[in-house]
Amino acid sequence: MGRCAENRDPFGNSTPPADRRESVLEKDVYMERNSYRLGELTWPEAAKRLKAVDIMLFPVGSLEQHGPHLPLDTDAFDALHLAEQVALRCSDPKPLVLPLLPYGVSYHHDDFPGTLSISNDTLSRLVYEIGMSAARNGVRKLVIINGHGGNTPALKYAAQMINRDAHIFTCVDTGETSDVDLAALCETPNDVHAGEIETSTALASRPELVKLEKAKNFIPRFSSQYLDFSSKRSVDWYAKTAKISPSGVLGDPSKASREKGEKMWEIMIHNLFEFVEHLKKLSLDEIYEKRY
Repeated sequence: MGRCAENRDPFGNSTPPADRRESVLEKDVYMERNSYRLGELTWPEAAKRLKAVDIMLFPVGSLEQHGPHLPLDTDAFDALHLAEQVALRCSDPKPLVLPLLPYGVSYHHDDFPGTLSISNDTLSRLVYEIGMSAARNGVRKLVIINGHGGNTPALKYAAQMINRDAHIFTCVDTGETSDVDLAALCETPNDVHAGEIETSTALASRPELVKLEKAKNFIPRFSSQYLDFSSKRSVDWYAKTAKISPSGVLGDPSKASREKGEKMWEIMIHNLFEFVEHLKKLSLDEIYEKRY
């Protein structure tokens, strides 16, 4: 038998048979319902989504040294990965995820090549203006997912100003929803940078980028318990990383494993998902007035 004539659209492009067109249409509906990346939407699609959901996740990271064994974009990747995994797990309509802001306040890592840093003023202003613009688009709940501890002061300031000027709910999560659980899985004191935790999560998410054979352990010990990063009674203090650790590592990557990393990711994703799902269902008035 001869081959059937191929269907063509007005532009000369081939079109699938009717039965395949049905499945394509079903896929399109599914994709529209489940699309959560704001940057991938057209403006009419964004208009529909913003009428259906008023919560947005904003991942912020950094580009900085993570020892000789982890990639520079570790914090950026982790923030975006967490935001997207949380959105995927959420019920429909899913929260919108803003494109990643990959630069942060990393001056303390400047002694190590590859670190690119912006100032607190720049970061806070940029996040403030993005938050205000999101509010003008109908966002009433903004969750800033911070992948880098050095960003925290700037992001908290920006969140305060967004709340003051746009009157929307704004919060910053730099691990607060999960840190206590991760600490229970971590064997290393003062594991704060490129150590057991970050190496484990990288082994679980991007093992091909982890160079374990180049990892160097460095567990800092300080002259006062109040300077100890893992102490429950300590002050916030600041120093150039190179003054403390010659490799840039603050922790023990040798204790890292993929299995630990998978457990850590599951904890982080589940806890933040649970928080976002609660927020989704609440109006601003309920957030301020409803009691747990």
